[in-house]
Amino acid sequence: MGLLQDWREYAYGIELESKAGKAIWDKYFKEEKAVYEQLLADPTNVVKGTVKELAQKYNMELKYMVGFLDGINDSLKQPNPIEDMTEDTEVSLDIDLEKLYYNMVEAKAEWLYELPQWADLLTPDRRKELFLQQKKSGTVVKEKKVGRNDPCPCGSGKKYKKCCGANN
Repeated sequence: MGLLQDWREYAYGIELESKAGKAIWDKYFKEEKAVYEQLLADPTNVVKGTVKELAQKYNMELKYMVGFLDGINDSLKQPNPIEDMTEDTEVSLDIDLEKLYYNMVEAKAEWLYELPQWADLLTPDRRKELFLQQKKSGTVVKEKKVGRNDPCPCGSGKKYKKCCGANN
């Protein structure tokens, strides 16, 4: 079994609202925040190393580092091979800052997208723009239903009930 599958079974294989589930995620979120604070403090420095080396560098258990790599992977300029990774797999954390911010908003991770480090990385206007863009992406817009006596949307000039609506 691979590291990623081990992490997912560990983190998601337990009831999230249980005491054990909350303990796992509280620890993870605390450690995740600490790593992001360091990464965002110097985003031009692309962190590289094996999964094991990064876990040691950020003082995390290996399984929690695997969870972190799983979470950040969609926000990297070049995703890491997380599906097949071992503790000796070389990974790179070359972050796309805008994509990361967007994904943090999508995950509703306020403790991450409100980190003070963002003030030096993205303007307030750009952060607001990305925030709104993400929120709009989840909004479903229903088209106005055509009434029986409305003009037919096909452009014939007939009423809908006498044109395309007659077939329904």
